[in-house]
Formats: sequence, structure tokens, C-alpha cells
Amino acid sequence: MTSPPTEIDRLRMERDFLLRLLELGHTNDLKPFLEGALALIAGATFAKKGYVALHAGDALREPHFWIAHGLAGAELDEVRRAISTGIVAEAIATGRTISTANAGDDPRFRDQQSVQLQRIKAVLCAPIGNPIIGVLYLEGRDRLGPFPEQDRALLELFARHLAPLADRLLSREEAAAGTDHTLALRDKLSVSQIAGKSAAIAQVFRDISVAAPVPVSVLITGESGTGKTALARALHDSSPRSRGPFVELNCAAIPETLFESELFGAEKGAHSTALKRMEGKIDAARGGTLFLDEVSEMPLIVQPKLLTFLQSRRYYRLGSTQPLEADVRIVAATNADLQTKVREKVFREDLYFRLNVLQVRVPPLRDRREDIGAIADAIVAALGRVHSAEITLSHSAKIALAEGAWPGNVRELENALARGWAVALSQNARVIEPHHLFPERASESAEAETYESALRRFQRTFLAEALTKNGWNVSQTARTVGLARSHLNDLIKAFGLVRGG
Repeated sequence: MTSPPTEIDRLRMERDFLLRLLELGHTNDLKPFLEGALALIAGATFAKKGYVALHAGDALREPHFWIAHGLAGAELDEVRRAISTGIVAEAIATGRTISTANAGDDPRFRDQQSVQLQRIKAVLCAPIGNPIIGVLYLEGRDRLGPFPEQDRALLELFARHLAPLADRLLSREEAAAGTDHTLALRDKLSVSQIAGKSAAIAQVFRDISVAAPVPVSVLITGESGTGKTALARALHDSSPRSRGPFVELNCAAIPETLFESELFGAEKGAHSTALKRMEGKIDAARGGTLFLDEVSEMPLIVQPKLLTFLQSRRYYRLGSTQPLEADVRIVAATNADLQTKVREKVFREDLYFRLNVLQVRVPPLRDRREDIGAIADAIVAALGRVHSAEITLSHSAKIALAEGAWPGNVRELENALARGWAVALSQNARVIEPHHLFPERASESAEAETYESALRRFQRTFLAEALTKNGWNVSQTARTVGLARSHLNDLIKAFGLVRGG
């Protein structure tokens, strides 16, 4: 029979456990640190599932970073929604560890729909930091009953030591997010119409800086709605051809029977609508840039004629035998895989190579989330100029936008902002809030307390008590709670705190 661990054994285990946590803390990347830390505490307590959420900056922000252990795919999404209310909210609001043998039978949580749907049983949930910067959540045991008391003590010890390490990495990540990776490149290029300062968009700018000065064809690739047209315009504006015309042709919008005349022009009588000589897009783009959007949709019958133009700069108007020449740079864009189109025999391989001399890939919004706020600000400012009504985005609205999926990228973001802008304007609001952008969220159950609302309630109470304790001496309170005085003043205003109130 195995004897129970002695106090020395327990202290030795805690020491080894914390040493492993400190080793993890040597990394400068938040994600691998939290992945390792969560796996460490889940393994030590034999928890089947784990979740950690952190927020950064101020109490009005939703989780800045979250990660899960033992969950994946749709299950992860559902569990995140489930544990962002009820149990987690209770831990944040009270500032105490929550332990329950069966959340479905616990009177504090059994009325929560998410708890019943997920059949949540044994749970251990502890806040991180003081003031709270996040939460640790463990769920599921191989045995019946709650997590044992030693697991609770270990989780609380873990949370205390996790807090400064996580806070350091959050601060580092926020500082990195504040870095404008595009600054030096913007001084050399005409890209003012493209918002963002991420490393991802900086790479696009570097590609433009390479392509702009050389007179070769460029292929811009990227998902639908990523802003390929704006990139083509920036490429033209940054090139020696910037004083020449920039002409667009959407290859998917022209009927096949009219495509050749639209591109090359037509002599009078060449077809039923050619009542006089018609200039084509190549004529219009002389000395400048012709942008062929959705080039994968170009009719196969026209492709060899475009190839001839790319090789010789010579072309024929429809119905003419007189060759013409034009100095035009071709920039093409596609959201399709042109190599697949080549294999399917719907796009010429030789034309593909002629168009793809240099390539610029535009990243989707999910790869540049830190740019979403700046992009949204630019869109809302443009709406205000067009309609002579100045409305701005709230901080919480930008956070909500940054957390969106946006499979339609910038185009979908523009549509959402236009709707939110119109709703805010109709309500005489001067600031766009999340409920203007996402009315479906506002219609969800008002009884379910979210991570954000619980965090706001706890920190409001925490700061009010600290201010009262320090006789409303803001400088002294700031030192006591570990905040900058200016930050504390911002929070006092944000929470509407008043002396004696």
C-alpha cells in the first residue's frame, strides 16, 4: 500500500512544477507559452479539458488571447461559448476559485443552458492576477466527485505564478502590435489608400517596391475581397507610369461575344453594336497600366490575342487588318488557382507564364487581424465624407470586428460597417457600438453574463474599493493596484466612478 505524500514530498513536487513553468516562461511568444503552461496544469491535475483566457490593457476589453487543451474544431468553439458565461463569469466576478463536482447539479450553474448542453461535471476555475488579467479553467476527471483540494491549491499556486509571466508576454505582444512595420516602406511608395501596419501588409509593400519600377507583368493573387484592386492601383501609383492612365477591366463582367472588342476595340460595323469606331481598354491605357481583374474568367478564344500583345505590344482592333502598337503595362488579379485552370485546359499555360512574371500575394484579413481596426476606421471615415456625417467607431466595436471571421475579407467588412454606420446614424448616435454592427448578438439572452461584463463588474468594484481605501488619492491608489496614474484616470472615467458614489 502506497503511503500518502509527506509535506516534503508535496513541496518538492510544487518546486519541480514551478520550475517547469518558469522554463516555459523563457519563451518570448505568448501562444507556445500558454500552450505549454495549460498542458502542464492539465497533466498535473489529470484534467481532460483545459482553457485559459487573458485580456490586456483595460477592463473594457474582451479576452485578448485564449487557448484550449483537449478540444478541437467545432467542439472547441462550442465549449468556448459555453464557458465564457456562468462558471468563468462567477470566478471573475468574485475573484475566487470555483470548484464543483457536477456543474449540472450545482444550483449556481444548473440553469445555464450551456452547462446542460455540454453536460459539464467536475470543474475547477481560478482567476489569474490581481487585478484579474484572465482565467484558468479545468474540466473533467476520470473519477467521480470534485477535483481534490490539493489540485485546487496547485491551480491557485499556478495562477499566481502564471500572472506575471503572462502579463510580460501580453505587454510584449501589445508593444509589437503597436509597431508600424510599414513605416519605412510608406515613405517610398504611394500606398496611402491601404490601411494597416502589420508585418503581413508590410511584406505586400515590399513586393510592390520590387515590382513597381520594372516594366514587367504582375499577377496579384489572394482571396475574394482582399483588396486586389487597391493593390493594383498602388502598384501603378508607385511606378514610373503613375502619370499615365489606370484602366480597369473585370474579365468576369464582360460577355464572351463582346470581350475582344472591349479589350482591343472595334472598327465601325465589326459587330451589331459597333456603330462607329470603338476604342478598347488597351487604347485607353496607353502610357499607363491596364488592370485585368478576375483574369481567370477571360474567354479562352481571346487569350492567344492577349498573349500576342504581351509578346509584341501589337494588336488589332476587331474588324481591322491594320496592326496597332501600345505601351501598356498589364497587371492581372485572380482569386482562382491559375495552375489548376491550366491543367483543366481553360487557361493557356503560356499566357499564365507571361502574366506571372512577378507575383504579389494579398493576405486575407485573418492573417492581419491587427490591421482590422485601422481598415475599419478608414472605411467609416470615407462613409462620413461621402454622406457628410461624422461617426466614429468605439474601442469595443473595433475589438468585436477584430474577432470576426470575415470569410469575405475587406469587402464583407465594408458591408458590415456600412450597415452599422446606417443603423447608428438612424439612432442619432455619434459612435458606432458593437450592437450597431452585430444586432443579432444584442438579441441573445440578456441573462447570460459574459466574460467581458463579469470582468467589468469585478474591476469596477475592485477599483472603487481601492479608491475608497486610499481616500480617493488617485496617485496612491495607482501605486497600490499597480497601474499608471493616467490609466487609472481613464478607468475611473470609463466606469463612471465618483467619490462617495
